[in-house]
Amino acid sequence: MTPDPGAGANAAPARPGKNFHPIGSFEPEMGGYLPEVRLAYETWGELDDAGENAVLVVHALTGDSHCSGGPSDAYRRGGWWDEMVGPGRVVDTDENFVVCSNVLGGCSGSTGPASVDPETGRPHGMRFPVVTIRDIVRAQRRLLDGLGVRKLRAVIGGSIGGQQALEWAVEFPDFLEKAVPIASTGALGPQGIAMSEIGRRAIMADPNWRGGDYYGEAGPETGLAIARMAGMVTYQSAPGMWERFGRGPARRPPLYEEFGGMFDVEGYLHYQGQDLAGRFDANSYLYLTRAMDLYDAGAGYASREEAYRRIEADVLFVGVSSDWLFPAAEVRETAEEARRAGASVRYEEIESQNGHDAFLKDWDDLRAAVGPFLND
Repeated sequence: MTPDPGAGANAAPARPGKNFHPIGSFEPEMGGYLPEVRLAYETWGELDDAGENAVLVVHALTGDSHCSGGPSDAYRRGGWWDEMVGPGRVVDTDENFVVCSNVLGGCSGSTGPASVDPETGRPHGMRFPVVTIRDIVRAQRRLLDGLGVRKLRAVIGGSIGGQQALEWAVEFPDFLEKAVPIASTGALGPQGIAMSEIGRRAIMADPNWRGGDYYGEAGPETGLAIARMAGMVTYQSAPGMWERFGRGPARRPPLYEEFGGMFDVEGYLHYQGQDLAGRFDANSYLYLTRAMDLYDAGAGYASREEAYRRIEADVLFVGVSSDWLFPAAEVRETAEEARRAGASVRYEEIESQNGHDAFLKDWDDLRAAVGPFLND
């Protein structure tokens, strides 16, 4: 992968297409120092004179800042949350100033492991400091300050984006009115951590990883593809996989050498793995999965209850009945913990066979769960 020079950062304009905003130096909470940080972001709609009609949409693990698009979009057609974000949609860009940024540690324009360290002239690689969900949120706050946002109407996202939405409510309680963590909890469980570690080890076992210093050379595409394959399994459910794939033969041309034929589900995983390896940085995958694993809403407080006691925003937790990465029962219990701490909390559950991926697929159910809360 070609290193990201991190150059050309400008002030924080609100205009269509991808923009870059320098937020200055940054000290992650677990140590280290980044002398120059920028965030890539996109906006839709107009900020009102009071600076208080903004909605922050936060992306999932391998997402980016392009959550909404369309035929008239000069930057790129289609966004990963088109069904939710746009004119007249649940996150209405006619009424709200919508911001979506690529996270700190990412590889779609924001400072991350592939970015060049201005002090050495080399990509950071694994010398990049460990970043946490709290670091990601604090960096987003700097971006919003630069855009002139004085208060958020809402923060909304799924999976690692849901962790960010919850952390926003804890870290900056008086800055937002509503938070919507979807398919997410205050701390990922051991099964999810285990699957993340399998993916990380697949990347680091690839000889092309080279300790993270592969920029400008062939990278660990095979390891990243395997990591993605493992990750994709956690986003599904057993009933959903039976319905979609069964034990049928592969419907896609084989991407790898066949061994005794190929099942349809194998062809799907191979395709997904190869697709991610062609568009995502392996080191960013390591850092962001670790941030997801490390997240604990109670970190730095006496308990999670104390952390949740800080929340002033109204919070809607959304669980998915077939999710086993963030099981619905654990999402519901997180909502109850926050409620017991005094937070204003609602819980909705989507009945779906699509597993964790339901927040990217089950649009009617998602609109029904989230729309009334945001429009209250």
